[in-house]
Amino acid sequence: MYGFLIAVGVLLLFSIIWMVYRIQTLVSVVKGSDKKIASGSNKINAILFLVFLVGSGILMFWYSIKEFNNYHLPIASEHGVVTDRLFWVTMAVTGIVFLITHILLFIFPYKYQYSEKRKASFFPHNNKLEVIWTVIPGLVLAGLVISGWMAWSDITAPAPENAHTVEIMGYQFAWEVRYPGKDNVLGDYDYRLITATNSHGIDFTDKNSIDDFPSPVVVIPKGEPVLFKIRARDVLHSVFAPHMRLKMDAVPGMPTRFWFVPTKTTAEMRVETGNPDFNYEIACTEVCGRGHFAMRKVIEVLEPEEYQKWYAEQRSFIQMNPALASGLPAETKELAGIQLSEN
Repeated sequence: MYGFLIAVGVLLLFSIIWMVYRIQTLVSVVKGSDKKIASGSNKINAILFLVFLVGSGILMFWYSIKEFNNYHLPIASEHGVVTDRLFWVTMAVTGIVFLITHILLFIFPYKYQYSEKRKASFFPHNNKLEVIWTVIPGLVLAGLVISGWMAWSDITAPAPENAHTVEIMGYQFAWEVRYPGKDNVLGDYDYRLITATNSHGIDFTDKNSIDDFPSPVVVIPKGEPVLFKIRARDVLHSVFAPHMRLKMDAVPGMPTRFWFVPTKTTAEMRVETGNPDFNYEIACTEVCGRGHFAMRKVIEVLEPEEYQKWYAEQRSFIQMNPALASGLPAETKELAGIQLSEN
């Protein structure tokens, strides 16, 4: 820590000395008494532009190559391939433009630095150039936007009929998960029904709610469509599963959705990454409060047979807490009682 503070102090000292030098140079230019100093200072600045260009370029490429595996995670969903392709196409287009413009940006100050022997040219307008740098970027950006919109429309469109539904509810500061039962239909919910024992606000008067069940982790099958129904109980949250290339806001009062097809089980990804402790996860990417960092939920991807076995073993909310069935209509109580006796 002390070494860091000393380094900062030295940097500030050099900055102050440089600023004093610059001020003296500018004062001399204003007085018209020392043009040579101004010219020398200009030469130094021009050289520093090239030094910065080369140094920052080397640092950028070195860091990008060194950390590539850390920011480019393995893909574990079908649409993730499409998403990554769009990303790299966009990176190629914008990266080439970035490199060309910034190389010119730093070379021009060196090439056209102040010289008493050179007079600046007056170049106010050129219709041809205006058309070129307006039409070409417009067409390129339109292509990128349209391709992105098509991918987005696909993953937010209605899920296939055979999709496995999972409700993910965010609140300060955790995620809760709800699955439909054998009917594969989630029951209704109402925020006014939220209690200490009914944190989801599930409406158990709805017959579809009777067999709904919770899970401490998000369990989904490999190779089959999965629909995430997303909502928030209090403030804005965001469901982010990086390996699935999945990101969707959880908005209070406005349910959202995202469907995808997992392509690698957790076990397969552990082999691929060489990490026996690897787990897929959901993180919150909205700064939703002081406990934001704790909003993590594990995703476990299983083979379809394993998933079906796990699904059949789960106990519903009412099976776990029969008191939730109190106050329900007689018909619903009877249905709940049948399920309880069968299990």
